[in-house]
Amino acid sequence: MVKQKMAANPYLDSSLHFIQDDTRKLPSLSRSDVKPQYVHHLAQNSPPEISPSVPPKKGFKQRCVKFTVVAVISLLLLLLLAGILLGYYYSSPCVHGMKCGDGSCVWESQWCNGVKDCPEGQDEANCVRLHGSSFLLQIYWTPTKDWRTVCSHGWSDQRGRASCQDMGYSRGTYFKSGKQRTDSNGGFLLVKSGSNPQASIVQQLVTSNSCPSNSLVTLSCTDCGSGVNSSRASGRRLAPLGSWPWQVSLQVDGSHRCGGAIISPYWIITAAHCVARTSSPGDWSVYAGILGPLDTLFNPACSVSRIIAHEGYDSLTRQNDIALMRLSKALDFTASSKIGPACLPNPGLNVTVPENYWITQFGPATNEDSRSLHLMEAQVTLVDSTECSGRISEDMLCARRTDAGARTCHSDGGGPLVSLTDGLWWLIGDSIWAEHCTGQNKPGVYGNITQYLDWIYSQMKKHQDA
Repeated sequence: MVKQKMAANPYLDSSLHFIQDDTRKLPSLSRSDVKPQYVHHLAQNSPPEISPSVPPKKGFKQRCVKFTVVAVISLLLLLLLAGILLGYYYSSPCVHGMKCGDGSCVWESQWCNGVKDCPEGQDEANCVRLHGSSFLLQIYWTPTKDWRTVCSHGWSDQRGRASCQDMGYSRGTYFKSGKQRTDSNGGFLLVKSGSNPQASIVQQLVTSNSCPSNSLVTLSCTDCGSGVNSSRASGRRLAPLGSWPWQVSLQVDGSHRCGGAIISPYWIITAAHCVARTSSPGDWSVYAGILGPLDTLFNPACSVSRIIAHEGYDSLTRQNDIALMRLSKALDFTASSKIGPACLPNPGLNVTVPENYWITQFGPATNEDSRSLHLMEAQVTLVDSTECSGRISEDMLCARRTDAGARTCHSDGGGPLVSLTDGLWWLIGDSIWAEHCTGQNKPGVYGNITQYLDWIYSQMKKHQDA
């Protein structure tokens, strides 16, 4: 019976471990005697109902969100960088070149190569210069980015004329070429064999480590700087005839308006404030080689074809107070010793402490005769800018009369300030603030011509055949 009941009970295992060998009577098992140990045993064998797909789905979404955020931030940074680079490019179009005056660009290799690439020729405007009181010819050499001297071997007057024209002097303006001994090694420019002497001088030269002639080219485009003996007595006095051959009287309607200085057969330097209100060339007449009002009766007036005031001129501060006048017809320096140019101050010329400075101006000879203007002269000395009234900038010079108690101030703007250095007279300044002075022995203010050499030559070249 027991065996049958056990076999009939589905919850009991058929193994023998529930049967004892002893003869004791086993208790009867009922359905209620099946305890949780068997349930627990079955529960262990049953796998838990946990879906393994839930956590992976959550992690995948998180990774996707992170990747998307990083990608968006990276894209925004790239767009920002691209915007900065594009902005820089369009605001600075000459990052890899040189800027022309109209804002266009040329490659750096095109600068000073003898070919006009800028619309107005700025790339070839200041590639040739004269250095020091010996007028040593120098060329800006773009490949090495420095100024180089020219060996005299193979040099000719034709090449001298080409060099003067490259500087900005009008065609045919040329005085002479010379030589200066050299002991230096390397860094020369040599005339190229078979080059065209009529071409730009830059195109006629090649670099050389030696100079066969051991001498360098000096160049004078004008016979400038011949003037008076500087040993005359100081003090304001009437100027002798022909003593200051570069001095001119600039007149409007037959009345003296300003002074000026001759620098070439075609060009006059004066102050920008002189021409600011009367800028039409036809309103002006230029008289050279005169001392007083009666001399205009015996000297022909020169007409003006162009007036160029510095584009940066400020009427309030008088900065960049300089202007150029181009004459319709060239002055003939050989016809009269009373007319001739002053020398422009070459780079390398020591004009800070010269022995003599002089100013010339058209003004009254006496206090009683204030209407009649005569050419007056006076010796001056440079003084520190702090002694000048007003705001003085680097493009200005201050000069005081050497005779104590003398009145320096006058109404003649544009008049020249010159110095005698190494036997030649150099144009150092143009009068700009002297008419504002009041009182005794106050210094006058002059534009510093050395600060405007590039501007002067570039304007001369731009309008050399105008």
